[in-house]
Amino acid sequence: MDSEIGIIGGSGLYDMEGLTDRKEVTLDTPFGAPSGPYVTATLRGRRVAFLARHGAGHRITPSELNFRANIFGFKLLGVQRILSASAVGSLRDDYAPLDIVVPDQFFDRTTGRASTFFGNGLVAHVGFAHPVCGELAGLVVASAKAVGARVHGAGTYVCMEGPAFSTLAESKAYRSWGFDVIGMTNLQEAKLAREAEICYTTIALVTDYDCWHPDHDSVTVEMIIANLVRNASTAQQIIAEAVGRLPAARGCACGRALEHAIITRPEAVPAQVKQALAPIVGKYLPTS
Repeated sequence: MDSEIGIIGGSGLYDMEGLTDRKEVTLDTPFGAPSGPYVTATLRGRRVAFLARHGAGHRITPSELNFRANIFGFKLLGVQRILSASAVGSLRDDYAPLDIVVPDQFFDRTTGRASTFFGNGLVAHVGFAHPVCGELAGLVVASAKAVGARVHGAGTYVCMEGPAFSTLAESKAYRSWGFDVIGMTNLQEAKLAREAEICYTTIALVTDYDCWHPDHDSVTVEMIIANLVRNASTAQQIIAEAVGRLPAARGCACGRALEHAIITRPEAVPAQVKQALAPIVGKYLPTS
């Protein structure tokens, strides 16, 4: 497979403009089926693979997403970097609707989601203190500025379970803890991308203030959908700009995340596990 850059489209972003040589690729993985077919194509002279996170017609809830299959599928396609676009609510006055946030931290408030490829006789502990690729995030911030978006280059994304939004008490608590935006999907993607040695960053698209805001009750579904549409257009511009700016070679450490992370002795790893995870661990645990 020949795609080097992965693009995950969130709420409102179900396709990408500017793609040429498009081809749909349906994959199966050891973890089941991804959200849908990947669209492999050329964008700004680079080979990319696009995946609509919630599937065609937005039919998969955040809790139902098969995060492992989605990221594993990108690995099978040869992807080394993932640009993930997501709708978020703002927990700050100065992170306004239609702003772009490129978080540098995550906080997990989900319950019971599968967020590792490991287990079944193979143990690995990747470093996750800095959960996004700094090189890729910096390039996205520069790209957002280049297309005229109002962008914030840091922040903490609190990942909640959903699908219901926060209670007022929760929203106020998250603000008191110093969190900046809230969403339902990106934490698991970031963890799995790190395990797969893929660079990852989030393009968080603010649709509205969370329910802490005194004007929250005046926000309508129509207003949020209008912001989703406008955000999707901005996200496409940022992604295209970033793809065009990406250097051919990675200068970060993401591609070596498993170098010292695998704890299980090679001879103790079940052969079927080595085989199933070969796209991820093959260079450290050869199958023969």
